[in-house]
Amino acid sequence: MGEVCKTERSDKMTSTNEMKRRMSISFAILLLCAAVLNSSLAGPQPLPNPKVGFAGAQGYVANGQQWVRYNLRVINYTAYPNYLFAPAPYLPACGNNTNASRTWVDIYDRSNGKRLYGFCALGAPQDLTSLWFAVKHGERPPAYVYIVMTDRRTNRTYKSNTVATH
Repeated sequence: MGEVCKTERSDKMTSTNEMKRRMSISFAILLLCAAVLNSSLAGPQPLPNPKVGFAGAQGYVANGQQWVRYNLRVINYTAYPNYLFAPAPYLPACGNNTNASRTWVDIYDRSNGKRLYGFCALGAPQDLTSLWFAVKHGERPPAYVYIVMTDRRTNRTYKSNTVATH
């Protein structure tokens, strides 16, 4: 009789230990699911505003006219993921370009907010290092400019610092 009681008690202890083990595993899984759900609900981390630098000016000729190209570069271009520059045929076209990129970049004159030039077909973050606008040779360029990056899918805009063009 003593053996039967001992076996029953041993089975109950094993059963209790197994139940505790399963509850611990279930609780750990629940915590992991909550952490994953919380991070996905928070959405992607916000991107920084672009930091623009002046990269020099150069003369060139186009259509028989002389121009000066003012080169700009986004210094923190590596902060922007590739998907921002993927073709986005599901969004409105850029002229005849039905595969315009998801993110467009526009350059503005700081003094009056006038749009000077824009880019709608950048293919990678690296392309942010080759931005430019042109002014006819002999005309005065804007003293300061800035860029605005527009993620057309989310309607988010990222405005840069202003940079001198001289």
